[in-house]
Amino acid sequence: MGAKYLLGVDIGTAGTKAGLFDLEGRLLAVAYAESQLRYPAPGWVEQDPEDFYRTAGITIREVVEKSGVNPRDIAGMAFDGQMAGIMGIDEEWNAVTRYDSWLDVRCQKYVDWLREHYGEKLIATVGMPPSIAHGPKMIWWKEEEPQVYHRIAKFIVPAVYVAGRMCGLRAEEAFEDYTYLHFSGVSDALKGRWSSELLDTFGLPEEKLPRIVEPWSIVGSVTGKAARDTGLAEGTPVAAGVGDTAASFLGAGMVEKGQAVDVAGTASVLAFCVDEFVPDTENKTLILPRAVQPGLWFAMAYIGGGGLCLRWFRDTWAATEREEAGRSGRDVYDILNEAAAEVPAGSAGLLFVPHLGGRVCPYDSRIRGAWIGFSWNHDKRSFYRSILEAVAYEYGCYLDITRKLFPSLEVKEVRSIGGGARSPLWNQMKADILGIPYVSLEREEVGIWGSALVAGYAVGIYKDLAGVAKELARPAQKFEVNEKAHAHYRPYRELYRELYAALKGVYDRLDEITRGR
Repeated sequence: MGAKYLLGVDIGTAGTKAGLFDLEGRLLAVAYAESQLRYPAPGWVEQDPEDFYRTAGITIREVVEKSGVNPRDIAGMAFDGQMAGIMGIDEEWNAVTRYDSWLDVRCQKYVDWLREHYGEKLIATVGMPPSIAHGPKMIWWKEEEPQVYHRIAKFIVPAVYVAGRMCGLRAEEAFEDYTYLHFSGVSDALKGRWSSELLDTFGLPEEKLPRIVEPWSIVGSVTGKAARDTGLAEGTPVAAGVGDTAASFLGAGMVEKGQAVDVAGTASVLAFCVDEFVPDTENKTLILPRAVQPGLWFAMAYIGGGGLCLRWFRDTWAATEREEAGRSGRDVYDILNEAAAEVPAGSAGLLFVPHLGGRVCPYDSRIRGAWIGFSWNHDKRSFYRSILEAVAYEYGCYLDITRKLFPSLEVKEVRSIGGGARSPLWNQMKADILGIPYVSLEREEVGIWGSALVAGYAVGIYKDLAGVAKELARPAQKFEVNEKAHAHYRPYRELYRELYAALKGVYDRLDEITRGR
């Protein structure tokens, strides 16, 4: 019998997740294994590359065993993974460095230097402002650790490292698909290649970069050793795969101009599918990564810790709700949402700034969280609701910029994915504030499904990747705009937009005081 299953694996920050699917997209088994973050110095965040391979092996073996399928019936696999960090390998694919995480800010001075001297040039060429990503990280290794840098044959990302280990690749075979290019800091995003101009400017040799490939390129097959490590059949094809964000967007069926998606996770991401590359050089807010589908882009921006604000509130303020959840077995966020639903729209005049660790889009590391307008009449419910509303107000800023840059864009709905998509209150709130209907999906595991889709297309099972992705992204519930609530929220949304200009001087001075300057 022919092969009839597909495997998707996500190499994430907190851990690795694997999922095995049948050809109709049904999830047969899923497994998760935690990874360890290391903090060797202030501002440094690293991970052991061996941990990526180890957790991939654990989760793949678990889904194969739980599903009971014959490993030889698995047609192919693909990895996705965290996108903005890098690691170095030698000629034999041995790790020369630990993974320099996207959470690691040791390269900050090089980010600042790039912003000062090359900010607009990078936005126009790469599609995003200088950030804690590949370019500044490579410069850091070159300038701060030259002996280690000399040993690095290629800089790669975690998903590529694991795929290469699975296939027994050498550095000369290193690859990276085009959905990662915006994080490189040295690419010509429009042409889909490395920018010799930027590389020369920053003194980085192209020889240390991987070749750029299509997501569905077959990069190798599972070796005998990898088969023993994972429980897979030797010879199973491995596709190049995509970045984790791109995988989630594909798994959510984001394959046409005008579609939009809200990733309500640790970060809060709002993205719009567009068919032209229009860099945001004026506002320096939107990022323009390539979509998996050729010819499409995502105009997107995000709150670095949107979901973390809710976790912080839960851990700091919600002891009573946590106790109730422990007694009843209910989710603590469901309890908090029920209470917040009792508060009028607008939180009775309470506004929240959701940037507890600085603002990312546009970048301002000095901004911090704030509550504006609270009085004796506000209580815990009001404060929690104001956090939910603040994420949507911030999304409103992204929406306004997107409409200005892409005036012909028509957005009919926003698809909601991630843990926060389980909240009907939050979905309705976002629909009302943005004035666009929201849709939750039946499928929760959109990231590993996106990777499985890529694998299926790579081995020829799916002939129309976009068609299958769209067909199998089935809606669960739709949240129509309440026009009365939309009108009520409008002045709050407009006032929120003015907060940053009003508070910037305060934030700057507070940063100077706390740093002792």
